[in-house]
Amino acid sequence: MRRPTLADVAVRAGVSAKTVSNVLLGRPNVSAATRERVRAAVAEVGYVVNPAGRGLASGRTGRIAVVVPNLYQPYFAELAERLILALAECDLSTTLRIAHDGDAERDAVLGVTTRDVDGVIICPHHFTGHVIEDRMPPRPVVQLGGAPSRLIDCVVMGEREGFEAVIRHLLASGRHRIALVMTGPEMIEPPGERFAGYVAALDAYGVPFDKALLAFGSDWDRRMSGYEAMVGLLRSGARFDAVACVNDATASGVLRALRSHGIRVPREVAVTGFDNTDEGEFTTPSLSSVSPEQGEMVAEAIRMLLERIDGHDGPAREVRTGARLVLRDSSA
Repeated sequence: MRRPTLADVAVRAGVSAKTVSNVLLGRPNVSAATRERVRAAVAEVGYVVNPAGRGLASGRTGRIAVVVPNLYQPYFAELAERLILALAECDLSTTLRIAHDGDAERDAVLGVTTRDVDGVIICPHHFTGHVIEDRMPPRPVVQLGGAPSRLIDCVVMGEREGFEAVIRHLLASGRHRIALVMTGPEMIEPPGERFAGYVAALDAYGVPFDKALLAFGSDWDRRMSGYEAMVGLLRSGARFDAVACVNDATASGVLRALRSHGIRVPREVAVTGFDNTDEGEFTTPSLSSVSPEQGEMVAEAIRMLLERIDGHDGPAREVRTGARLVLRDSSA
């Protein structure tokens, strides 16, 4: 059976094929009555728009690249799903790309690996603005998380505020020897907003920072990193009554390490995470965490991206979202 064509719609509606095309592409200068007649004709003949052809005509593909560093970390998996579903509600399809290192993230931003899309939303781990060396991306890009850049729009999560809130919670509950589990190379004072929030909360309560309470995992954002960091801290002999983890994945490993050493959570040691992933609700005990308000982050990122695609050409913008403490059994 022959598929209905644009010409069939034009004949049924009593207009030119050009007018049908203008209606389907949402172009102006077509009367409301004509639009209704064309839409009715589309439904009557069963015409289906060819996305590829529509893209060629409009100069757009209707597709957005979502770039994440991995999918094994629950935070990035959940964030990617939120973006894909929210973009679908805007009638946009998605290309999901894994950028496992800084070079791959830079290539995605500069269009080397994202030539076939209208825009890019990148959830970075390594990427910072200076790595593109003042080279403007060829298509709209929004950075979701990480340090803001002066070249591209960015949604900045409330890392410092969230981490300060969770440390204050632990201090207010009577814990004063709060270990901090980080990932990456071992150092006396790690960079980043989460460590800054940790120190700020300690200062507010007059608790001195003790570098002996810093523990590091060899690989970032894996459960095993939390496990090995906690085992190392236990072997060091350092005294602690709480553990604040840089994210929920490492917190899951910390909980297992404490359990395997017969340490009761939260009676002897309280544990907290960050990101408020679904995993935290099902650990034993359930995990107190910080929600970076992913829904708000996703909505702001898509809003700015669509504004850029529609022609906004102002300077790079920065939107800061909130952070909310979610208390569960692990720090009760």
